[in-house]
Amino acid sequence: MHRPGDVVLGGLFEIHYTADAPEGTFTSEPQQPRCSGFDILGFRHAMTMAFAVEEINKNSSLLPNVTLGFSLYDNCGALLMGLSGAIALSSGQEEQVVLQKDCSGIPPVIGIVGETYSTFSIAISNVLDLFRMPIVSYFATCSCLSDRQRFPTFFRTIPSDAFQVRAMIQILKHFGWTWVGLLVSDDDYGLHVAQSFQSDLLQSGGGCLAYLEVLPWDSDRNELRRIVKLMKTSTARVVIVFAHEIHMIELMEEVVKQNAKGLQWIASEAWTAAAVLHTPQFMPYLSGTLGIAIRRGEIAGLMEFLLQIHPDREDNNKNNIVRQYWEYMFQCTFEPVGWGENGRTLCTGQENITKADTEFLDLSNLRPEYNIYKAVYALAYALNDILQCEPGGGPFMGNSCATLQTLEPWQLVYYLDKVNFTTSFGDQVSFDENGDVLPIYDIMNWLWLPDGRTKVQNVGEVKRLASNEEVLILKEDKIFWNFESKQAPRSVCSESCPPGSRIARKKRQPVCCFDCIPCSGGKISNKTNSVECISCPEDFWSNPQRDHCVPKKTEFLSYHEPLGICLTTTSLLGTFISAVVLGIFTYHRSTPMVRANNSELSFLLLVSLKLCFLCSLLFIGQPRLWTCQLRHAAFGISFVLCVSCILVKTMVVLAVFRASKPGGEAVLKWFGAMQQRGTVLVLTSIQAAICTAWLVSSSPSPHKNTEYHNDKIVYECAVGSTLGFAVLLGYIGLLAILSFLIAFLSRNLPDNFNEAKLITFSMLIFCAVWVAFVPAYINSPGKYADAVEVFAILASSFGLLVALFGPKCYIILMRPERNTKKAIMGRGATKS
Repeated sequence: MHRPGDVVLGGLFEIHYTADAPEGTFTSEPQQPRCSGFDILGFRHAMTMAFAVEEINKNSSLLPNVTLGFSLYDNCGALLMGLSGAIALSSGQEEQVVLQKDCSGIPPVIGIVGETYSTFSIAISNVLDLFRMPIVSYFATCSCLSDRQRFPTFFRTIPSDAFQVRAMIQILKHFGWTWVGLLVSDDDYGLHVAQSFQSDLLQSGGGCLAYLEVLPWDSDRNELRRIVKLMKTSTARVVIVFAHEIHMIELMEEVVKQNAKGLQWIASEAWTAAAVLHTPQFMPYLSGTLGIAIRRGEIAGLMEFLLQIHPDREDNNKNNIVRQYWEYMFQCTFEPVGWGENGRTLCTGQENITKADTEFLDLSNLRPEYNIYKAVYALAYALNDILQCEPGGGPFMGNSCATLQTLEPWQLVYYLDKVNFTTSFGDQVSFDENGDVLPIYDIMNWLWLPDGRTKVQNVGEVKRLASNEEVLILKEDKIFWNFESKQAPRSVCSESCPPGSRIARKKRQPVCCFDCIPCSGGKISNKTNSVECISCPEDFWSNPQRDHCVPKKTEFLSYHEPLGICLTTTSLLGTFISAVVLGIFTYHRSTPMVRANNSELSFLLLVSLKLCFLCSLLFIGQPRLWTCQLRHAAFGISFVLCVSCILVKTMVVLAVFRASKPGGEAVLKWFGAMQQRGTVLVLTSIQAAICTAWLVSSSPSPHKNTEYHNDKIVYECAVGSTLGFAVLLGYIGLLAILSFLIAFLSRNLPDNFNEAKLITFSMLIFCAVWVAFVPAYINSPGKYADAVEVFAILASSFGLLVALFGPKCYIILMRPERNTKKAIMGRGATKS
């Protein structure tokens, strides 16, 4: 079909399904090939291009004073025919070529709209590249055609499979389908999709392929049976198919045989709108299918143009395409001979086209036609840009412009790269560096109605914006799901690992198949499907669910817990008793019992015992720097003061009885009141010096200990210097042992009230408590170490208080008759 013009555009369409090329097609005597199987939709595609050219010619603002023409060829569904047509369009078929003297003139066509199939487009683009002629495809989607090195003059108004694949992956991500099957056709279209799909799916982390199968071209029933059986046994509930209608028909026949239900089908654009599959046999399985469809558009005026197509009865050309169209529409024939065969009537040319029951006039679903419309306009806008070029400001050598008189195809390629316009339907059209248009797809859903009809409804769209952002829009409330739950199915190899766990890959299985391992203590994961658990900060620990970090529990000997309350109460009780005893001794300070053996030391001993009881309070409560420094120093000095007083009292007792023997009076001069005070002061000063040296060299300090419990922070006082602490305790022990030994030697002195026995007993209690303290302290963790030390302080203090002052208070308060000098110093008296 041809129409002359100032500039001619070529078109390649599939008007017939099959072609039987005669043997002499490429011989010196070419013959007309025989095409059969009229494709009514292919004819509508060709007529859409014719309409677009006519509309442009009527548009005074686009290509003014220029008439577009067209030359349309039928590829008859055969690659050989398509190549033949492309060569004819690019080089011309005139019997005699007349050249101008300067070899100038416009080529037979300046650009071509086509082809339908990717395989055809690859072959034809390789040929047209020799002429540097642009070809704008409306249906070839193979991502391989985006290779600008191989196909520098190829453009298309349909998105490439690369974007279709990404659109599919976006849908999978949206519904959480991470375990899917993929079926592809055994051609460039399917094999390139398989490669692209696997690569993009892996990069996006959106899921895994449970299986990848190639559908055979030769209707291999055994292979189809194996594939369908695999689909039934697989745990993947979602099946994506990139194939053609013929593949789907053969596949669905086997699906019906094996009754493979419960699958969610996702269709590529190649069969989303395939009405041939909308049969009662297939729809119980295919209902609910989600499909990627070419963008639907509206072309105003196309209906009126199609209604004007009418055959010319005077044209006796049997191959006249319009006559074939008319014969197909009304199942009639223009040939008088044999017109009654097969029920055909004789065409009159007066038949009413509006009453014909055909999809040719159903313009509610213009998809490939809309791409053809955009392809013609892209070429027209590129030509228009050429006309707008101002001399001296052109893009070519010497800032020259192209003109219609000298226009070469490669110059049109340059302007096609720059073209940018908006259709009447509101879609922006421009080509990227690979010749791909700004992609947009409709998302369709198949709904099988009760009356047996199939409704293919639009439920969303996926597109790439000019900012390169990809957007998925879905109307989920409109989607029909062919499952009992009427909801989207689950299709995962392994259920998602919830927060608090991590993924553990299974050996020799895809990454989507994994086990969920709970995070260990102190680690969390706050996202679904975390690859690893992250450690909590130092002062935090994982909650029981392991999904977030919480502050660690703190542990120390507190005033608010039962153990702390008991120890505090006991400490205050000891302090109170010491104060009471001090009051008693103060009140009865003139009595022999109080005055015996240096009452000043007794008062000092009671004060030191009060300090011992009070210093235990420094071990209770959260450790602070000052409490850590003070607790051991106060404890050490208080106990040394106490034991020093006891040591001096013991030595005085021994000295007094030694002085009572002949020649022993000289001993007493070394144990006067001043000497006693000086001895206590010196012994206590030594401990004070030890404490000072310890605090200066390596002071105790608060410490957060996490060694005992991972989930707790045990606040304790680090002693700083173990040697300092050992010297402090050793000095107290040395004085206590010395006091015990001296008192033990004085235990049999002949007094009615021999204080040496009391001191011996008190020192025995003191040493026993502190000997037991060391292993108990070492083996007690955390706050219990402080509790053991407090207990040792309180036990030894109570031991000293009771053993030393209990009998004296008993005599002072209960047996005052024995509180006399005679009773105390009497020799040989009967003891009661």
